[in-house]
Amino acid sequence: MPRFPLLADSASSLSDRVFGGTGQRTGAVPGRVYPLNVGDTYIDPLPAAQAQAQTTADHPRMHNYSPVQGEPVLLDAILGKVERRSGVHLERELVQVMNGATSGLGVVCTALLAPGEEVLLPSPFWPLIRGIIKYRGATPVEVPLWTRLGEEDFDPVAALESAITERTVAIYINSPHNPTGGILPDQVADGIAELAARHDLWVITDEVYEDLWYHDAPPRSLWTRADLRERAIVTHSVSKAYGLAAARVGYTHGPAGAMEVIRGVQTFFTYCAPRPMQLGAARALSEGDAWLAEARAAYRKAAATTASALDLPMPQGGSFIFFPAAPYLREGEQTADLLQRCMDAGVMLTPGTSSGEAFGDWLRICFTSVPQRELEEALHVLRGVLFPA
Repeated sequence: MPRFPLLADSASSLSDRVFGGTGQRTGAVPGRVYPLNVGDTYIDPLPAAQAQAQTTADHPRMHNYSPVQGEPVLLDAILGKVERRSGVHLERELVQVMNGATSGLGVVCTALLAPGEEVLLPSPFWPLIRGIIKYRGATPVEVPLWTRLGEEDFDPVAALESAITERTVAIYINSPHNPTGGILPDQVADGIAELAARHDLWVITDEVYEDLWYHDAPPRSLWTRADLRERAIVTHSVSKAYGLAAARVGYTHGPAGAMEVIRGVQTFFTYCAPRPMQLGAARALSEGDAWLAEARAAYRKAAATTASALDLPMPQGGSFIFFPAAPYLREGEQTADLLQRCMDAGVMLTPGTSSGEAFGDWLRICFTSVPQRELEEALHVLRGVLFPA
């Protein structure tokens, strides 16, 4: 038990340097820095959704507390968005507005998990989810999966099942995926649904990239399956697809019994999401379909440019490409050394260790964080590091 000056073990392993701790370039090479390490966007949000568009003239008492569940206009927009995107009509009481998806997933883990329990964490994974689980006092059980889906003899469902113990209570799924850009194949989704039912597991689904897909039609969301509707807790965000990362607005939904508890936990976490930002998010969700289509087209072009420049496959969705560092290492060099060379040249990348213990020799690059012209400049610089003449 921690006593002064010690801190809680469940928090001591957390760090604000999860994305690599490379906030400043330390090399001597002068020039521009391209921040391709953290998932963000350069595109301004829909004008009606921007912070300055929300005024007290239009919204009296705009700076007062919002209802804990969320602003009514935002709840309406969420219900409409979910029905348009996924073809599912949600009951209003099943939705909870969150302070962004990160906070939302923290609330979900607090509601679902007890200290000492385990969560299956297919890896590589979104870097923050491991710490969110640990903060709760639960154990993330990393199962290398996403980079192996194309292997002929690999059975992803069997790999997950082999990691289940009597302490396993949930599995976390994120598709479209951060960091690989993959989309969960239907047959794997079938297996996960059956696995969750057989072992009485919650399914924590992360839909942050649901609108960033680069094929002709959106992929089916895992949570819409009839066999998962009563065990899936689903979290969405306006940060990525709608360019509203600073708004810190997300939303979670799930079965009634779970949502009652989740709403209670949210009350004690942050009470409510910021009201002005909720009003902007409502405008984005209800009026932003055309804006979103244009943004997705720009990201698709950026994804293709990045894949081509690095001689890598085109991602299916999301904001990232995840690739092994080994082909680019000099003799006797470690991946950290390569990351430093990239940073000294002005290109910031995320180390694979942020996404899983098995990925120390991998790198993540974000292709949505800078405009197309700057991305092309950054990739030219990066090629000079990775493919020296």
